Amino acid sequence: MKLVSAVAALVLLAAPALAAEEAKVGQPAPAFTLKDESGKAHSLAQYKGKVVVLEWTNPECPFVQRHYQANTMARTLEGFDPKQVVWLAVDSTSTHSAGTAKAWKQEKGLGYPVLLDTDGTTGHAYGAKTTPHMYVIDAQGVLRYAGAIDSDPRGSEKSPTNHVKTAVDAVLSGKPVPASTTKPYGCSVKYKAS
Repeated sequence: MKLVSAVAALVLLAAPALAAEEAKVGQPAPAFTLKDESGKAHSLAQYKGKVVVLEWTNPECPFVQRHYQANTMARTLEGFDPKQVVWLAVDSTSTHSAGTAKAWKQEKGLGYPVLLDTDGTTGHAYGAKTTPHMYVIDAQGVLRYAGAIDSDPRGSEKSPTNHVKTAVDAVLSGKPVPASTTKPYGCSVKYKAS
């Protein structure tokens, strides 16, 4: 009995050390392979050589809805060369499905995939906390930006700073990202209860 208790105590002590760390700016971005709304698999590795923008999303979130009504994501993406930049939406909402993602993509006319992460593994690896929560990964697979889409959580600024555009422009020109982390805002990611 004492041996079982001792082993259990060691396992509990070791558990925090076994937990995966969240992604850090300046470090390699966590690898992932996720299926999109059509069942096609996308991996971070397949986009090596391009800048990758990850957008954590949830179509039910009022902050996401506001950005899509204002075309924030579409206008940001428009400014980038598709040969150099890939935009991927990631939905870690535990109750969503391919059907949910497909319907939302059609409704909004999205030209990029919506990747399903319903078990939350990728979201937790990146430390995604809000929708939207944005990440910019350089062509070598290093995380260069993590945070908000822009400087306007309330949607009241006339000319907010678009942090993602600034980050991608800096990465493409080989310069450091001026603000490599910002505080994300929005709805909490609706992960599966553990």
